[in-house]
Amino acid sequence: MAVLTARAVELAKPDPGKRREVPDAALPGLYLVVQPAGGKSWAVRYRAAGKPRKLTLGPYPRLGLADAREAARTALHAVAEGRDPAGEKQAARVEVAAVQTMRFGAVAADYIERYAKPRNRSWRETESFLTRTLDATDKWQEKDVRAIGRKDVRDALDAVVARGASIHANRLFAALRRFFAWTVERGILDASPMAGLKPPSPEISRDRVLTDAELVAVWKAAGEVGYPFGPVVQLLILTGQRRSEVVEAEWREFDLDGATWTIPRERAKNDRAHVVPLAPQAVKILRCIPCVGTRSRLLFTTTGETAFSGVSKATDRLQGLSAKHLPEGIEVEPWRLHDLRRTFASGCARLGVAVHVVEKALNHVSGTHSGIVGVYQRHSYGDERRCAMELWAAHLDGLVGGAAKVVKLERRVS
Repeated sequence: MAVLTARAVELAKPDPGKRREVPDAALPGLYLVVQPAGGKSWAVRYRAAGKPRKLTLGPYPRLGLADAREAARTALHAVAEGRDPAGEKQAARVEVAAVQTMRFGAVAADYIERYAKPRNRSWRETESFLTRTLDATDKWQEKDVRAIGRKDVRDALDAVVARGASIHANRLFAALRRFFAWTVERGILDASPMAGLKPPSPEISRDRVLTDAELVAVWKAAGEVGYPFGPVVQLLILTGQRRSEVVEAEWREFDLDGATWTIPRERAKNDRAHVVPLAPQAVKILRCIPCVGTRSRLLFTTTGETAFSGVSKATDRLQGLSAKHLPEGIEVEPWRLHDLRRTFASGCARLGVAVHVVEKALNHVSGTHSGIVGVYQRHSYGDERRCAMELWAAHLDGLVGGAAKVVKLERRVS
């Protein structure tokens, strides 16, 4: 056994067949460990409770000879006091791992994977609520989820309301309530910090329907905006489908020759596939959409890999552009993309389309197709829905061209 020197450590050669442990005569118990591939590290060997133990000190050259000896002396001093430094190190690692798994960010990520993704097609929105800066939950990411109390939640909700986003605060409230209920169910928390809390803001059901003049203005502004958001808006107007269903649409869902769009059940809100008949105007728009990237599956994308995500900013810009297409003296009233869906339903009703056909066109289960009727009424009204789509598209053409008249639906299908 020789006293190790800095030079000797640097020149220590690996044995291709096995790991080498080179002892240091200057400090019994300290070893230079040389791996077959050439990597080097330091270790201390000792006995605790009558059993041989090994404590890894760190890699070389990050830990030089002098520092390795100092760390070894500290460890051996602990052994002399009756302690087990290797066991203490392992226990500390377990404790750190336990704390890491209880971080809000880690628990939220587990919730998204285990619960939100399999059950909710809008799981990305939930993920955003649990991570985003604007909702203050970004400050919770490294915090122990068990340390988040009612006041923390209340402060986060109040901050969202204070910036004028009261409805958004309600959505955050709902997302947090589901998340914390899940943590209780999984045994992570004994009680939810949401208990006893109420939504931060009252909500009034929206009934916003765009006027004909507004609809024309939005249509023309969408044409100016261009791809990808312009066609999104025009398809929302023509089909009445949900925003996410259009924005996240994939080419494989469309049969342009057959003029149909099949939204798969995993993307449809009510967990069932939905066939949308396409009016000729919608097919024309779809045929003009560029294919971004050589193998992109998405219709509306700027990267070729992910769906278009700048919806909020694009909507604000669209509302600004639509103002110049309104008749003089008419101001733009605030509206949301979802209002286009309501406008579609209202417009079809004006044209004489039956309520049950409109609901089928929207893939909306309520009223005429809920309860016992929904169980036994399986007719898809495919012909009636196609007739309604074409009638609405023709009416829209008339509005945009300035020669629209409300023509009642003729009964084409017996």
